[in-house]
Amino acid sequence: MTPLVTTPVNTGDTAWLLAASALVLLMAPGLALFYGGMVRSKSVLNMIMMVFGALAVGAVVWVLVGYSLAFGDDLGGGLLGDPAQYLAFRGMLPDATGDTGDLPVTLFAVFQGLFGIITVGLIAGAIADRARFGTWLVFCAVWMVVVYAPVAHWVFDLSAGSHVGGWMANDLKVIDFAGGTAVEINSGAAGLAAALVLGPRIGFGRDPMKPHNLTLVMLGAGLLWFGWFGFNAGSALTAGNTAAVVFVNTLLAGSTGMLAWLGVERLRDGHATSFGGASGVVAGLVAITPSCGAVTPLGAMVVGALAGVVCALAVGLKYHFGYDDSLDVVGVHLVGGLVGTAAIGLLASAAAPSGVDGLLYGGGADQLVRQLVAMVVTLAYSFLATAAIVWGLERTVGFRIHEDHEMTGLDLVVHAETAYDLHVASGGRPHFGHSGGVSGGTAAAMGLPADRPDRPQQGEGRR
Repeated sequence: MTPLVTTPVNTGDTAWLLAASALVLLMAPGLALFYGGMVRSKSVLNMIMMVFGALAVGAVVWVLVGYSLAFGDDLGGGLLGDPAQYLAFRGMLPDATGDTGDLPVTLFAVFQGLFGIITVGLIAGAIADRARFGTWLVFCAVWMVVVYAPVAHWVFDLSAGSHVGGWMANDLKVIDFAGGTAVEINSGAAGLAAALVLGPRIGFGRDPMKPHNLTLVMLGAGLLWFGWFGFNAGSALTAGNTAAVVFVNTLLAGSTGMLAWLGVERLRDGHATSFGGASGVVAGLVAITPSCGAVTPLGAMVVGALAGVVCALAVGLKYHFGYDDSLDVVGVHLVGGLVGTAAIGLLASAAAPSGVDGLLYGGGADQLVRQLVAMVVTLAYSFLATAAIVWGLERTVGFRIHEDHEMTGLDLVVHAETAYDLHVASGGRPHFGHSGGVSGGTAAAMGLPADRPDRPQQGEGRR
């Protein structure tokens, strides 16, 4: 970016972006509840902690070096920003706006960082129930630097003045309003790579692994939908007509995504489920993320419906191809991101804020080709880089949890806690000691040996 200057800020737009940033932050606990309800009860706290851990690590890494890599002056070819330019937000604390127009640059930086936090948090769903928590935190830090920051530079960093941004946004001229490539395709491809390298859960394809708490799933989906308005409409960076159009499109795509997914379930299975409804909302929101500024409200409904149908069918592919995408990150975020990003080339309308006509609106195939190139490059880079990171961590410090611990459940083994204290032991209330182990009463209630509560009995976890 060009040197920061002190200029008056637009207080109205600043207030809106502050609120939008808070909404995006709320998506992290929303995602934690959404994922937490989808796993089995023995690992719900671990799943929630993986998302919260991604939030903590991602925020620190982004301030230290991530923002500079993503939005610093380009080092050449539109591939990466200068990592030292804004190291630890250096020079950004004064009332400076620079290339962010009339917004405080620190606020813009934090808003963008929250996108990266959500992206790395999404990956956790693909490797649920089988990852070491400590190694996961290391993965989050490395992935933010090696994968997310470069892709964000490619697609989000616009050239301005003497500042040269990323190649996708400025040379390829791909349209990605709020992160179909950097967030959705990126997290989905990374999740697929991580799931393949770590391998499937014990019993995958054989044992039932149903969501243990659909109430949490629905609550999490509601919080995600609420936060998504900040995610998409906040990306307008102004409290104006663009934000309003994007807000409407986000609402409509989530709605038609849910209805389409429920329709597929009703025709295929005979039942429209709450789990399907929640999944359909997320699928519609994923697909509208890149296209929310490029399509009309009618187009948004079509995008959401397409995503609801395609993603409802795609989540079953893991059983056909044998990869254990635990919580359907691939089926929803990768596939939904591909649908939404490609749909811009077909359904974009010059009447929408982005001002570009797609193929079906008489604009030719040019924009569709641009979208397809961005999709393929993002998918390939994220997949290959993530596979290398996970492989390296697995071979050095270990990433896959021990088989016995996986069978017992990560909540008790990793965190020395259980999500649901449903048993009352005689002689007092069950509790966890300072040593991290469980008391004898709690161990007996859980069916574990009182003298070695950390060691599962034979067959524990398969019941």
